[in-house]
Amino acid sequence: MSENTMDLTIEKLITKDNPYKVCFVCLGNICRSPTAEGIFQYLVDERGLSDFFEIDSAGTSAYHVGESANSNSQRTAKKHGVALHSKARQFRASDLDSFDLILAMDDSNYANIMRLASDKHEDKVGRMRDYDSKPGDGQVPDPYAGGIDGFENVFQIVKRSCEELLNELEEHIQQS
Repeated sequence: MSENTMDLTIEKLITKDNPYKVCFVCLGNICRSPTAEGIFQYLVDERGLSDFFEIDSAGTSAYHVGESANSNSQRTAKKHGVALHSKARQFRASDLDSFDLILAMDDSNYANIMRLASDKHEDKVGRMRDYDSKPGDGQVPDPYAGGIDGFENVFQIVKRSCEELLNELEEHIQQS
């Protein structure tokens, strides 16, 4: 893991009856966060751990509510065997109580989430690249600026981060 990794505090035992709830958050919930949701779900399924997790994504804006993931995000994910099934929704203050971990794609979305948070939520909100072995500037960049290569770059960043996150969480799963 990178040296800027957040200190993930697991306050509950992860079991089938008590799944760990993760929400990935970007601005519009049509590219970065649905990609993270899809990749994390793929990795969880691949490891046979789907009963232990609830995975979602949201956007800090309401620009695209109800829309599917961007076609370039879908195309890039599909190329890697990952399906993006989510529909865009806006992040709500109630999500801070509902989820065990909320990961923002960049500092701007992190700040938007934290404006809704109280002190009791601080330990459950972090940044996606807190789990990246190559964190760069700590931001998952907006893929639109880089054309189709931008979407591939985001996919690779998010995949590395999701793998590291799942490795850490898997240590806290109690199989019955």
